[in-house]
Amino acid sequence: MTIAARKLAFEEYLRYDDHTDTRYELVNGELVAMSLGTGRHGKIIKFVDDRLNLAIQQSGLDWTSQRLTVGVQSPRGYRWDTCRIPDITVLTLEQWSDMDDREAVILAHQAPPKLVVEVVSPSTQTDDYRAKWVEYSALDIAEYWIVDPLQNTVTICVLDQGRYQDTIYQGTEHIISPTFPTLDLTADQILKAGA
Repeated sequence: MTIAARKLAFEEYLRYDDHTDTRYELVNGELVAMSLGTGRHGKIIKFVDDRLNLAIQQSGLDWTSQRLTVGVQSPRGYRWDTCRIPDITVLTLEQWSDMDDREAVILAHQAPPKLVVEVVSPSTQTDDYRAKWVEYSALDIAEYWIVDPLQNTVTICVLDQGRYQDTIYQGTEHIISPTFPTLDLTADQILKAGA
C-alpha cells in the first residue's frame, strides 16, 4: 500500500518516522508499506536464511545472511530515490559492521550484497519478477532468488554481462547456486520450509 504524501528524497526516507512499527520501502520517492506475510512466507524466509547462514559457517566465509533488516538503495529514478528491503540479504561481515551506527542500508555507491532473496506474495508478485529483477541486476547483485510459493517454483537469477539469466526449479530438482555451490537444497525443500 502506497502512502499518500509528497515524494521523499532518499535522505528524507532514511529519517522518516511515523511513530508506528510499520516498515516501508521507498519506490520512486513514495513510501510503500510492507505487509505482513503469511505464516508460510515467514517459514520459508527463516528456513532459507538458516540454511544460508549454515552454508556460510561451513564454508568459513566472512559473510552473514540477514532477513528483513537490510535495505538496498536502488537505481530506480534518476535521484536514487528507491530503497528495497529484501526478505534475505547476504552481505560481508565488514558491510554489516559498517552499519552499526547508521541505517542498515547498502548505499548505491557501495559494493552490492552477495545475494538477495525475495519470497513472492500476491501483493509483491509483479515487483519481485519485474521491478526488483531490473533493479537488482542494475546494482550488479550477482545472484537473486525468487521463491514463489504461489507457482511452486524457485527461480535463481545469475548475473551474466549485466543481465540476469534465470533458471526455474520445481519439485525435487536441486537448485544450483554459484554463490553457494555446496548448498544441497531442492525446490520442494525451500517451498515447504524443510518440512
